[in-house]
Amino acid sequence: MQWRSGNELREMFLAYFEEKGSKRFKSFPLIPEDPSIMFTIAGMVPFKPYFLGIRTPEGPRAVTSQKCLRTNDIDNVGRTARHHTFFEMLGNFSFGDYFKKEAIPFAWEFLTERVGLEPDRMYASIYLDDDEAFDIWHNDVGLSKDRIFRMGEEDNYWSIGPVGPCGPCSELYYDQGEAFSCGKPTCTVGCDCDRYLEVWNLVFMQFNRFEDGRIEPLPKQNIDTGMGLERLAAVVQRAPSDFETDLFKPLIDATCSLAGVRYGAGPKEDRAVKVIADHIRALAFMIADGILPANDGRGYVLRRLLRRAAMLGRLIGLDRPFLVQLMPTLLELMAGHYSELKEHRSTIEQVLQVEESRFNRTLEQGSNLLDTEVARLEERGESVLPGEVAFELYDTFGFPCELTEEICEERGCSLDHEGFRREMEAQRDRARQAGKHATSRVEKTVYTELHKELGDTPFDGYAATEGDAAVQALIADGERVSSASEGQEVEVVLDRTPFYAEGGGQIGDEGVLTGEASRLAVRNTVAPAERLVVHQAVVEAGTIAVGDAVHGAVDAERRQAVRRHHTATHILHEALIQVLGPHVRQSGSLVAPDMLRFDFTHFAPLRREEVLEVERIANREILANTPLAVERTTLDRAKERGAKAIFEEKYGEEVRLVSIHGFSAELCGGTHVDATGDIGSLRIIHEEGIGSGIRRIIAKAGMPALEYAQETSSRLHEIAGLLGGEHHESPEKIVALQEELKELRKELADVRLRRRLEHVDGLIDGAQEVAGIRVVTASFEGASPDVLRQVGDTVKNRLSPVLVVLAAVGDGKVQFIAMADESAREMGLHAGNILREVAKAAGGGGGGKPAMAQAGGKRPEKTDEALALVPELVSHSRSG
Repeated sequence: MQWRSGNELREMFLAYFEEKGSKRFKSFPLIPEDPSIMFTIAGMVPFKPYFLGIRTPEGPRAVTSQKCLRTNDIDNVGRTARHHTFFEMLGNFSFGDYFKKEAIPFAWEFLTERVGLEPDRMYASIYLDDDEAFDIWHNDVGLSKDRIFRMGEEDNYWSIGPVGPCGPCSELYYDQGEAFSCGKPTCTVGCDCDRYLEVWNLVFMQFNRFEDGRIEPLPKQNIDTGMGLERLAAVVQRAPSDFETDLFKPLIDATCSLAGVRYGAGPKEDRAVKVIADHIRALAFMIADGILPANDGRGYVLRRLLRRAAMLGRLIGLDRPFLVQLMPTLLELMAGHYSELKEHRSTIEQVLQVEESRFNRTLEQGSNLLDTEVARLEERGESVLPGEVAFELYDTFGFPCELTEEICEERGCSLDHEGFRREMEAQRDRARQAGKHATSRVEKTVYTELHKELGDTPFDGYAATEGDAAVQALIADGERVSSASEGQEVEVVLDRTPFYAEGGGQIGDEGVLTGEASRLAVRNTVAPAERLVVHQAVVEAGTIAVGDAVHGAVDAERRQAVRRHHTATHILHEALIQVLGPHVRQSGSLVAPDMLRFDFTHFAPLRREEVLEVERIANREILANTPLAVERTTLDRAKERGAKAIFEEKYGEEVRLVSIHGFSAELCGGTHVDATGDIGSLRIIHEEGIGSGIRRIIAKAGMPALEYAQETSSRLHEIAGLLGGEHHESPEKIVALQEELKELRKELADVRLRRRLEHVDGLIDGAQEVAGIRVVTASFEGASPDVLRQVGDTVKNRLSPVLVVLAAVGDGKVQFIAMADESAREMGLHAGNILREVAKAAGGGGGGKPAMAQAGGKRPEKTDEALALVPELVSHSRSG
């Protein structure tokens, strides 16, 4: 068998099935169309609507190398030879075309004749009662009976979840030899060891399983296959694990070079560099597909993977941000096939750099938690860190269990491994339960059935705002109806329309539909299935019926306002890139008649001068009155011309390119002005952060921009009038008032402090002597911590040895402060230990150092009761 690279094997597979009449598709994004599935976990996920018969495929045969992401076995990554988070699944698919008779010989021919796997090392498994597959393997392929294994549902029946397409499958195994065997006498196909390695899974997708357990035949018999590129490369390259293939080894070598370690030096180092090599692939592709760090959902998975990689890097000496330094190696390995890595390199590197730097601060928080917990163990004379704490460090702060164990060993304690395992298993159970609900929601609806029957609705709205049409279907309360009468809400499907359906951030059109015997107000326009346009309307007069001729008229003034704002988003996008850098990319938008909302990737708040510069660039382009050019072209040609694409949008081979000559080019299906000057002007109203690495701009164009400017000007004049001057003098007058207010507040604070200090003599006179230490306690209404400290310092200067415990009550809570002078500390008094118990009595907690401590409580009504404990605590401390 000839050694071949991973890239070569990928191309061989794609080319082979192209020869067999399959259409080659580029890998679909990691974010699936199905909203109930978090990631694309298999090659068939993007094709699910074709298997269900909801959508008609472009051709009956398809082939892909699909990027996939799975995190259910994340803790096994680096521990085993085959577990990964990100991987490529080679797949060939038939949508009601060929079936078992062709799929099985295709697989055999590709692996044995094209790739060169030795036939005498090949085995197959089939579902228990699949005699048809057995006959094909034995009679058509020529595989001997003793090399065909019948297995049960757990091994040879495949589904994407409890609900959805499913069917029996046949798996191909390759015997890697004795060196990979577990050594058991029972070792054979199906053993958990790596000797008989499953290489390819052929799924005969012929049923659909429902929530009640029913299984019904799909409209057609389909083929869905999946073969991990990494696993195939390991076999072909005679590598003991996927990580020793050319798909991973350069990343491992680069990591070792950065850390100054040698691969093979030890299990700890080897596992760390394997995990890092795996995770950097996942991170780069997730970010390239528009996923950014967050505290939930896909963004949480991204953040967790990044923190695991960064943390394991620290275990091997990489105590600085390093992930971005692996990008050149990753690009060299994979950007040739996955151009999105190059297109979004700047964003990927920015996210890695910023997020890993932020993680350093999180590490400090985790370290503080661990220090606190270990200190508590020492105080109680215990030596085992609870598993719950270790899990919190792992799940919240990214501490691997190994790191927590190392720190514990340095501090002379151990880790409750069993407790940690229980917490991990509980988390896996939660994930499994969530997975049970994360089944396919891609299902037939009245809209998918209509689209299958009627196809896309022709859109005339680029050139016109009104036109004649025929009613093809009416929907009321989710069901098709033949007619609708006055006062009824109804959804109308026409044979063509000038109404724009909501999409790409642009809201749907409003307007009227007028028939011979009816008038309808269109409240919104949507496309619930592909490009089937649905007009959501209310019958204002008469009755409308299927087959009626109607005249549709869009609210033209509203449409024009929307057009201005839509073109303004394109201009704003490019202006942001020019000011902030190439990492900026759109991550969401809303285009309405009165405003636009534009979400984009950036990792710091915009400075005022940056906002003004963006606004200047945008308005300069508007004043240039540059005509817009709109054309249909191929996706590849558009990308060659630098066209921006939006992640949540799906693009076919032909795309609509909207260009502002010399300024910007963007893929877009929305409506736009004829020339930039039609926008009038653009005003940025607000800029804010809405998530980690995501900023939002609210802006107005056209008349709304003018109205905003007029309103702002009116308010400035009103403020100037209140300040007693011209509006250009307002800033100086406000600064002067602020300085005056600052001085008055300072004077008030001084007065309050003097009043508090007047009570010091009374506090000193009322001091109790406990075991040779003077104890002073007091409660003040509404005092600040600074005032408490000043009162405490005054008492300390006049008494010794002394412990002062003061409380401030206000806003439904109580704050405590405790101070012990040097003489009291020499006598064994610890302010922090005493205050911890005082705070507990008031429903709080806290502590601090022997000299001074602060704490808080949630039950201010318990303040006096808590302070009354102080003498007893001092006595106990002295006697202890």
